[in-house]
Amino acid sequence: MIISKKLTDKRINEIRKAPIIYDEDIPEFTDEQLKEFKPGLPKSPFFSPAKKTISIKIDTDILEVLEAEGEIYQTRINSILRQALFG
Repeated sequence: MIISKKLTDKRINEIRKAPIIYDEDIPEFTDEQLKEFKPGLPKSPFFSPAKKTISIKIDTDILEVLEAEGEIYQTRINSILRQALFG
């Protein structure tokens, strides 16, 4: 039987204060290695990140190329930015 428990503030603080344990299977990362880390996103086809409306200025030539390739240019801008940021 699975028992679902809510995380209380007390339990969250206990978790935050718990020491990180390293061993030979999980070595401690160097500062150089940590600098190379990039945030990851779920690879599920059902994952859809939340959207936020913003206003940005894009060079006209870039926008014309994106619009010429189809109506979903905003989705393409997201894909280009995601690839640039997350690899």
